[in-house]
Amino acid sequence: MEEVAPVIIDMGCFDRVETNGGAFEQVNLLFGENPNVAVRKWTAPFHKAGIQTHMLERGLNALRMNPVPADVRELMFKVKKAQGTDIARSFCGLNDHRNLRLSVEYAKKAGMISQVALSITNSPVHTVEYYMGIVDKVVEYGCDEICLKDMAGVGRPTFLAKLTHEIKQKYPDLKVQYHGHTGPGFSPVSMLEVARAGADYLDVAVEPLSWGKVHPDVITIREMMKADGFTVKDLNMDAYMEVRRLTQKFIDDFLGYWINPSNHLMSSLLVGCGLPGGMMGSMMADLKGFQGAINATERAHGRPEISLDTLMVKLFDEVQYVWPRLGYPPLVTPFSQYVKNTSLMNLMNLFNGKPRWTTIDKDTWNMILGRMGQLPGELAPEIVTLAKEKGMEFYTGTPQDMYPDELPKFRQMMKEEGWDEGQDQEELFEFAMHERQYRDYKSGIAKERFNKELEDLKAKAGAPVNVVRPVVEMPKFNVAIFWKICPESISIGRSRSGDHRYGVF
Repeated sequence: MEEVAPVIIDMGCFDRVETNGGAFEQVNLLFGENPNVAVRKWTAPFHKAGIQTHMLERGLNALRMNPVPADVRELMFKVKKAQGTDIARSFCGLNDHRNLRLSVEYAKKAGMISQVALSITNSPVHTVEYYMGIVDKVVEYGCDEICLKDMAGVGRPTFLAKLTHEIKQKYPDLKVQYHGHTGPGFSPVSMLEVARAGADYLDVAVEPLSWGKVHPDVITIREMMKADGFTVKDLNMDAYMEVRRLTQKFIDDFLGYWINPSNHLMSSLLVGCGLPGGMMGSMMADLKGFQGAINATERAHGRPEISLDTLMVKLFDEVQYVWPRLGYPPLVTPFSQYVKNTSLMNLMNLFNGKPRWTTIDKDTWNMILGRMGQLPGELAPEIVTLAKEKGMEFYTGTPQDMYPDELPKFRQMMKEEGWDEGQDQEELFEFAMHERQYRDYKSGIAKERFNKELEDLKAKAGAPVNVVRPVVEMPKFNVAIFWKICPESISIGRSRSGDHRYGVF
């Protein structure tokens, strides 16, 4: 990151760069490095160049996959601001505005720009009126900007334009940023439509990480905007090519061992199921594991084996069956995993002659029962009945109230370990946010584990083993455990005729 940051700046077209948040912290810890050091070094050159930096956080879940106590969430914003992050992009995977109230409050209290992201998807309940209801609430809370987070790229271009227009008509001073993935193919058209409707920023990428299931490339979007009459910044192509070269070098060095080849491909199959392209790599790995188990069953019953493509289509069909019955949760982290895993379990059970919903994991039940927020749609009667049969209770209160403060506990544990709380309490924050991964980082286990995995991958590929630094993929669905349980960016800003600058980040 330190190597490529100055060259990104030299491209001359970026007003904003997403530097951290999301899985950034965990990835650093998992490959045995300190994310606090990484964030400070990564944001510093952009600040010096006058480019804004921003992070992604998941509301109630902050920077992890499960709910976080309020005191830890508040400390997160203080730490990230101190480390050099300007903008907090906050989203709730369920679009429950209650989970975003504290994000807005804490971000502004820390001196950050509060940008609330709407999790965009395509369903009968996700209407313009539905999203405007959320916008009204977060504006009431004091947010500064709105992001249309089209995480699976399935937002229809005309719908996104209508939503952008409504936001700008009602709140003309509210900046709007569009973040759309390219997987299903709508994204470039969506960018043009939202720009025409008044959006201020568009998220883009740079080769070799653009297109596929990521974002459109800055070159294409810049030329498209320019041809449509928008004022855009110049692009230094020499710097672009150097960023491209460096990124490819990092991929060849070690990153490529964790990048599934399918991530480089767009697929219209994603239009129907609505799953985000970012999870396709882990999903295909899951399917390969299931394929062996399913085909063993098929052979035992004298039936023909099922190809991976056929199994993938069956999974997509099952997602379309499961999703509405679970209340249409937007398919974004972590809820996309819950819907996908439930669909996989249903498929496995159906192949083994058992009914759907036989196996639902704890996290999915927490979502169903309202412990993570209110679902956008109604649960199917069969799910409500199943919950009651299991003696489960539905929760209708504010989700944050279920998770008491924990910082005093983590302070005491750090004291017992002899660990310093760090500059601006950043080590305390990291420990409280990712306890297990932080312990593995401190002990050196994480680095050893990463080095071993990289060595194994290089040996398998016939490449020389030369460990430099690691990267880790999202956890994969464990088929063995299942059988045991159930035998069974970058962004471009906008402006027409010089009204606003179109900045790229």
